[in-house]
Amino acid sequence: MSQDKESASGKRRRELVDPGFPRKLLGGYAHFRKNRLARERERYEQLAETGQKPDTMIIACCDSRSAPETIFGTAPGEIFVVRNVANIMPPYETNGEYHGTSAALEFAVQELRVKHIVVMGHGRCGGVGAFRRQVSGEVSQPLSPGDFIGKWISLLEPVAHNIDRTGNETEEELQKMLEYGSIRQSIEHLKTFPCVSILLEREQIGLHGAWFDISSGELWTMDAETGEFEQPFG
Repeated sequence: MSQDKESASGKRRRELVDPGFPRKLLGGYAHFRKNRLARERERYEQLAETGQKPDTMIIACCDSRSAPETIFGTAPGEIFVVRNVANIMPPYETNGEYHGTSAALEFAVQELRVKHIVVMGHGRCGGVGAFRRQVSGEVSQPLSPGDFIGKWISLLEPVAHNIDRTGNETEEELQKMLEYGSIRQSIEHLKTFPCVSILLEREQIGLHGAWFDISSGELWTMDAETGEFEQPFG
């Protein structure tokens, strides 16, 4: 998630906006309709008739710079994507609250019967950056009275306790350590869901970690045995 810049007065700058539907989106749709839809109309009609049957679910960050469909070059219907701040998978719990990411997981596993679940983080993650500043002792004001982001990224607190720090890391190094650790923790949280753990025991589903470097475009994947990240095409 990217962070808005603040003015010198500390107030966020807001410009007047056209209340109509965003013209950029309409322009993009016009291009889509003329090109991709024209080429893949039969595929869309088939998807509408038979439903989606993706074999992979991806839990990714809502950051606009790291869209899984673009990174993996997928066609419509090939991957089932849920995105949230900092690509966090919360642990299994049945406390009667609202659980959007858990609901998406349940649908992907129980209804779509996906074979793979990928937790994909990325470099320069704003959500992880906000948590890193907390770890470093910086105090930040909530963006709203509800402090929705603050409560959400508090799920990363165990990550900070589990990473092996020397205390001499640069901000960039600590950021990446937390980003990697967040992915590992989310995979462990996936295993707390009965619908996932049962399929893991039967070897009918695979859990994977990935990290995308926005600046270089490089993809790193997590070794399931060691938890270390490596470049598959390196």
